[in-house]
Amino acid sequence: QVQLVESGGGLVQAGGSLRLSCAASGRTFGNYAMAWFRQAPGKEREFVAAISWNGARTSYAESVKGRFTISKSSAANTLYLEMNSLKPEDTARYYCNADQRPFRTAYRDPYDYWGQGTQVTVSS
Repeated sequence: QVQLVESGGGLVQAGGSLRLSCAASGRTFGNYAMAWFRQAPGKEREFVAAISWNGARTSYAESVKGRFTISKSSAANTLYLEMNSLKPEDTARYYCNADQRPFRTAYRDPYDYWGQGTQVTVSS
């Protein structure tokens, strides 16, 4: 059974940084694309960033481009999201998302597996 467990969220001041992690179990995700989504209160879940199965391609939402960096470690079976220059509008619950089909690229549409999320709150 695939499990995705996010960590690293918290409260940070505007301009600060956080690093989110998503530890995967039940499958080795080295050959699978993964992504981050977020959902703010009263809003729909939205795409943040995605990475292809081999890490060669990434895709970012315009709102985070240049500030966030997605990466994955096959050895650690972990997905990361480095978030810099955080803004109050980045406040949301951040979800890890993983593909069930191997060798695919970085899509903006959600993949199949979801974690429970980690809360990020940015104060002004």
